[in-house]
Amino acid sequence: MTHTIRVDIVSAEAEIYSGDATLVVVTGELGELGIAPRHAPLITRLKPGHIDVVLANGERQQFYVSGGILEVQPQVVTILADTAARAADLDEAAALAAKQEAEDALANRGDTLDVAEAQAKLAEALAQLQALERLRKTLKH
Repeated sequence: MTHTIRVDIVSAEAEIYSGDATLVVVTGELGELGIAPRHAPLITRLKPGHIDVVLANGERQQFYVSGGILEVQPQVVTILADTAARAADLDEAAALAAKQEAEDALANRGDTLDVAEAQAKLAEALAQLQALERLRKTLKH
């Protein structure tokens, strides 16, 4: 019998995923976290990044979150995100445009520019592009 843990990924708009998994990999504030069944309870903030959900049959479900909160209990992982999407649903052209816009804003700093906001937008765009790249690598294998 394969041990699994329940995974719920919820954004402000909708529930993105709900199901059982053998492993969940997320990008926490201090780096990547791997969550397996019976993991110790944990609450941490998430950075913009990817989420890999490994199912019992070995299949991977990949998601992107703009940041949020991860709560781990022994039988359930809950991810609460402002924005979340399946990696396959991300728009690469929009992410590249957002990256370019944020880079231009940082390069042309003016008195009215909110540097922190531009850096956050850049981090979000880069995280989306990384999620797309991880999805491509998974599809090739």
